[in-house]
Amino acid sequence: MSELHDECGVFGIFKNDDDLNIVEETYLALYSLQHRGQVGAGIAVNNKGKIVYHKDYGMIPEALPESELARLGNGRIALGHVKYSSGEDVDRGNLAPLVMRYIKGQLALCMNGALTNYPELRDDLNQGAAIFQSNGDTEVIAYLIARARTETTTIEEAVQNAVSKIKGAYAAVLMSPGKLIGVRDPMGIRPLCLGKIGGSYVITSESCVFDSMGGEFIRDVKPGEMIVIDDDGIHSYIDDRVGKTALCIFEYIYFSRPDSVIDGVSVLKARQRAGRLLARQHHIDADIVCGVPDCGIESAIGYSMESGIRYATGLIKNKYIGRAFNNRKNNDEYLMRIKLNALKYNIEGQRVIVIDDSILKGNTSRHIVELLKKAGAKEVHILIASPPFKNPCYLNSDSTPKKNLIASEKSTEEICKYIGADSLGFLSADSLKEIVKECNIGFCDACFTGNYPLDVSDTSREDKYSQKIK
Repeated sequence: MSELHDECGVFGIFKNDDDLNIVEETYLALYSLQHRGQVGAGIAVNNKGKIVYHKDYGMIPEALPESELARLGNGRIALGHVKYSSGEDVDRGNLAPLVMRYIKGQLALCMNGALTNYPELRDDLNQGAAIFQSNGDTEVIAYLIARARTETTTIEEAVQNAVSKIKGAYAAVLMSPGKLIGVRDPMGIRPLCLGKIGGSYVITSESCVFDSMGGEFIRDVKPGEMIVIDDDGIHSYIDDRVGKTALCIFEYIYFSRPDSVIDGVSVLKARQRAGRLLARQHHIDADIVCGVPDCGIESAIGYSMESGIRYATGLIKNKYIGRAFNNRKNNDEYLMRIKLNALKYNIEGQRVIVIDDSILKGNTSRHIVELLKKAGAKEVHILIASPPFKNPCYLNSDSTPKKNLIASEKSTEEICKYIGADSLGFLSADSLKEIVKECNIGFCDACFTGNYPLDVSDTSREDKYSQKIK
């Protein structure tokens, strides 16, 4: 079970079907994106140029009660957002969609990602007398768009002007009084895709949304592409900065749902391939193989198919942990205890292989080994369906400092001893290309290799990010 925080999920819809309830469709879509964020959610609806919205803490039912949904009405354009999970308190101003008024009317915006030049952009805007209500990247982008809009003739030009100034990883959807706009960063680090529900167009983080809504996947938004949807249809604009592409490899390892297809690669297939490669690289005499829910399961199935060792459920995950528990201080130990339980019936007396997606701090892996051995496992062998996670991700919503990453400080043998496993093995770094070999763009594996696609040489960056309330 990865200790890396989930990514946010974004959704936007432009209605062309009179019988479509745009609020209901957005609400249902957010359920398909719930895995990308559990700390908060919001919906904004554009009805004839007036934007009405509601956002709050918690998972979908808690954040978006029916009484508030009824108040939103049934407009032409809507945005939805789920906020990633965190053990820290989240400032209410950072919940999305962000809705603001400016000289041209109203604007709503939500995003997934992180800007590497956030401090510089914010300092510049502060010098221009901007008044911030949050510490998030989204508000910086909104201010840049609003400022550019006063100097340009169209919202398209304003968005292009704003994104030309930002650096980092982002997938954003926004709406003006008459248009739905989606933007993906020039390297394609964060995913974004385009689809249809009936005759209405949708821009969202993952293709699983279309499947769950009975819609149709059209294509991925290209790196550096801006999609504009209005009464005249779909319009595409490409950023001239597009060059090297670097989709986050963790979308396949952890962030995305297994029923999504990201840039030409099935997430399910990528995870099963990782498991098959683990079986070839780490042969272990064992009785059963199991996966840590949720993201280790598909890799465990792949390991079982390749090795012939029986797959069995070894761990049960509690999926109903609410916001109040997640926000408890010093709750890591409590969370681990309540999130997972060993299935003694399958484990007792067995030599067990456990496959997880990654190891960050090592505490969760240590807890899993203890759980399984208390349940009577004779041996516990831990295999990780990714290479050692050694480097912070500065392109994520949240960055774990390098000093807290166990693989940056300890060898595989030392980690194995720390977590108490009988053996420990990782997927080789070279195997990453194999698990996503059909991907139609490049990918970023900096968390494993240290080869960042953007300049992260600023040594104070970790301190700057720790001060941001995401």
